[in-house]
Amino acid sequence: MKKTIENISYRKSTEELAGLAKALGHPTRIAILKHLENQSCCFTGDLVDVFPLAQSTISQHLKELKNAGLIQGELKPPKIKYCIHQENWNKAKLLFEELFNSQSSIKIEKCG
Repeated sequence: MKKTIENISYRKSTEELAGLAKALGHPTRIAILKHLENQSCCFTGDLVDVFPLAQSTISQHLKELKNAGLIQGELKPPKIKYCIHQENWNKAKLLFEELFNSQSSIKIEKCG
């Protein structure tokens, strides 16, 4: 009997990691995070000055990062101030660290 994806149950951390990986799946989002890491906070307009993209494009990337919990936004009318969500950022680091340091549970063989 073949197992299908519907029959596989994942640990919560695996699902969280997949969501983070999806949010990080665009180079602009990674660049935004790197920029925010070096700032205490930043407004959307500041990012438009840094990246050669339309404000709507920057806003869409910020939305994806916020939905993933990697950044947080604080309304400062008429602007939104963004910064790294430190607690979630540290959790993301741990999840990726677990993935990349799990060699002991993965049998590594020469392929080919």
